[in-house]
Amino acid sequence: MAEENYSENLEVTMDDVKNLVKKKEEIEEQIKAYYDVLEDQGVGVAGPLVDAEGYPRADVNLYQIRTARHNISCLQNDHKAIMVEIEEALHKLHAREKAKREQDEAEAQEEAEALDEAMEQQVTLPSPFARVEAVTQGSPACAAGLRVGDEVIEFGSVNSENFQNLQNIATVVQHSEGKPLRVTVIRDGQKTPMSLTPQRWSGRGLLGCNIVPIHR
Repeated sequence: MAEENYSENLEVTMDDVKNLVKKKEEIEEQIKAYYDVLEDQGVGVAGPLVDAEGYPRADVNLYQIRTARHNISCLQNDHKAIMVEIEEALHKLHAREKAKREQDEAEAQEEAEALDEAMEQQVTLPSPFARVEAVTQGSPACAAGLRVGDEVIEFGSVNSENFQNLQNIATVVQHSEGKPLRVTVIRDGQKTPMSLTPQRWSGRGLLGCNIVPIHR
């Protein structure tokens, strides 16, 4: 129920407020018209309708005066009620605009943070030293999640700083048969770590992939 009321609050538009203000002005015009009637009769809102002897005055239109006074009283109540409506509508309208502004600011903040994170990652990513050119189905490399196009920045103890040639990787593989190696690649602009265990399988070698050096 509370959610429904909240939804209704957000449905108020500026046109709704304008319509309420227009109704208020119409009520004020009607009240003024009835005040003019009372002034024409010379009695106002509280002037006596009986003479000094307590008889109804014969010099004024009593029915017209009583009608005008009654209508003024009713219209003043209507005026109070519509002022409350206008105040509530403006409050709802401002609340909606505030909520929208806060949402826009939050989305802008998220976008800015995502952009900063992406830029920071691009700056801090080390240069890859090798690229995966082929991965055989059912191989240890395939099981580890290695894909064609992955750019290697870490292969066990080999990294961008100490890599010299593919023999470095071959040596690590030979000494790590049956042991998981930490391999980190750049994929779609992001660092992707995985665990690769060199081991015998139905195909050639201990990895089942083709890695080529990247020459800078």
